[in-house]
Amino acid sequence: MQIHNRHIEIIVRQITSKVLVSEDGMSNVFSPGELIGLLRAERMGRALEEAVCYRALLLGITRASLNTQSFISEASFQETARVLAKAALRGRIDWLKGLKENVVLGGYDTRRSGLKGLVLPSKQHNKSPLETKKNNLSRGK
Repeated sequence: MQIHNRHIEIIVRQITSKVLVSEDGMSNVFSPGELIGLLRAERMGRALEEAVCYRALLLGITRASLNTQSFISEASFQETARVLAKAALRGRIDWLKGLKENVVLGGYDTRRSGLKGLVLPSKQHNKSPLETKKNNLSRGK
């Protein structure tokens, strides 16, 4: 079995994607000690036009997988019952934007298919067309 460079890049990106907000910053958006995504910190810094101070973290692959936007991806890794119960109580919605959650649910890999942003129609279980009832208001019934 051979590991391709792309696989290593994905793993490294995953374990380096989070930062820890430091107390040095002037921003009131994030709390000191909060674990946030690196891209989110950079976007917020550009939007506020002030630097968000943070420290880069190197998370283990287990912790990185449990700190994701997708609760389906998080539940597939470990602590399934706890993760799903917490997501249900909070009313979270998983938009299935990542590869892992799409694979878990048997969905499509949207990265290379050109289907990104395309909503697929639901399948009709029985092939019979929908029946419509006509209201005859003109007959006085």
